[in-house]
Amino acid sequence: METRRGYSIFQIALHWLIAALVLFQLFFGESMTVVVDAAEGGQPVSATDQALGSAHYWVGLSVLALVLVRLVLRLVSGAPAPAGHGSRWMRVAAHVSHGLFYVLLLATPAIGLLAFYLGDPWGDIHSLAKPAFIVMIAVHVVAALYHQFWLRDGTLKRMLSPAG
Repeated sequence: METRRGYSIFQIALHWLIAALVLFQLFFGESMTVVVDAAEGGQPVSATDQALGSAHYWVGLSVLALVLVRLVLRLVSGAPAPAGHGSRWMRVAAHVSHGLFYVLLLATPAIGLLAFYLGDPWGDIHSLAKPAFIVMIAVHVVAALYHQFWLRDGTLKRMLSPAG
């Protein structure tokens, strides 16, 4: 289904909204650990940590729901063909990295729910997502900038403005 020239406004909005929510989780998600550890130890929690822990839960659910919407939209609408005619290894790397992103974006909140309701070892597994996301985001950003400034093939522009 890769026939269009670019992404729809809805696909672009979902991309950036999910990215912002994931960044929120990466920066403020440690409060959930503070809340869980305090609850296990019978210790009080600051109002800030309690609010951020609660936000982590609800933002995680939002990420899960929005990624499911994004996947359905992708299945229905498809995705545009690659902007440039890069080498085979670049196309394979793009497909693999996007697939890994979807796995992380679906598995992380699901495992987070298991951790919240069932405890360890799910919490330990859930905590592995943070470094995985950091690496994936760094690779994604470097690849986007490489396409924009080195290859100049319009890849980044397609995620900034909708197809005409």
